Amino acid sequence: MALKEGQRVKLATDTRLTDWVATAGDTTTSPGHVAGSLSLAAGIEGTVERVVEHEHQSEGAREYERLKSLLDAFGQEMPPESKRQLEEKVGSLEPEWIAYRAQRLRVTVRVRLDNGFILDEAREDVFTSV
Repeated sequence: MALKEGQRVKLATDTRLTDWVATAGDTTTSPGHVAGSLSLAAGIEGTVERVVEHEHQSEGAREYERLKSLLDAFGQEMPPESKRQLEEKVGSLEPEWIAYRAQRLRVTVRVRLDNGFILDEAREDVFTSV
């Protein structure tokens, strides 16, 4: 489901939010201690304030896109050996490109719930349309 700004939504499932705090003087990478948690019941309604699409394109997928564009635009004019090398490089990057195209675009939203709470950077799939 593609959410839009201004759309009314409701929480699809009970959701527990937890936050961590670092312990004073702790230099490890451990999260520390739980500061607290908040549980929100399924069905709480709110309004979408912001929708953010996060694209995760690997270096290989970006390189494939760049080289494929170059090959498509100038391949006919290239010397045969250069064109062959470029085709081989594009072919070697194609699996990364296919994997990139197959992955679902990650979308997060900011929703102002009717009870006054704001859920920011929440996955869009935890909400349903009202």
